[in-house]
Amino acid sequence: MHVLITGGSSGIGKATAFAYAETGARVTITYNTGADRAAEVVKRIEAGGGQAAAVHLDLEDHATIAPAVAAAGPVDALVANAVRWGTILPGSVAFEDVPAAEWSAALHANVVGNALLVQQVLPEMRRRRFGRIVFLSSGIAEEGVPGPGVYGTAKMALHGMARALAWAAGRDGILVNVAVAGLTVTDTARPIPQEALDRLAARTPTRRLSTAGDMAALVLFLGSAANRNLTGEIVRDGSNAGRSAHAL
Repeated sequence: MHVLITGGSSGIGKATAFAYAETGARVTITYNTGADRAAEVVKRIEAGGGQAAAVHLDLEDHATIAPAVAAAGPVDALVANAVRWGTILPGSVAFEDVPAAEWSAALHANVVGNALLVQQVLPEMRRRRFGRIVFLSSGIAEEGVPGPGVYGTAKMALHGMARALAWAAGRDGILVNVAVAGLTVTDTARPIPQEALDRLAARTPTRRLSTAGDMAALVLFLGSAANRNLTGEIVRDGSNAGRSAHAL
């Protein structure tokens, strides 16, 4: 299996790259500004006997999408993990004060960019009558947080895209799902006081918050042949159950 993971140089994307590599899959990750981090991921996978490569892709620059997919080659699974975070932090600006340019940039990258990405991989998946597509989303999209709403809106659009694609491609053996992260502490996370983490963990059924590896395991199932007929679904990890919906 060949998997293409966007934003695979850090966080959940990096953990997912390692998870796929451990199954023997050939892994291509994309990066925007993290070329050195991407090279380290590739080096680590190859050191373990796996096959990996890294290519540049910027969801804001649509002209980079087709060349990145062409460089990767035909893929069996696409993990759409890359995201444009934006420049406005939750709670820092009232909804009515968000500039139109911020909305345009977020939707241009996170929605249109991912749609164009899927368009590049879909024809070959249809030809081979097999494909898996997994979008990474956040509990913020469903629960919301006070403030501008740009990030959550863009992520929620991926939910609609996945459901549309499930119908559009299901007869060709292509399954499309969304993996929704709750509070997931990763190597790129902003520091959170341990007391706050403990309080949030106590509100989940398992009494713990998910790791990047936990999310990678979910993505690995959804984006593999082990998933035989699950499509059009929004699958939430355990950290969402406590309404601690904030992926880092």
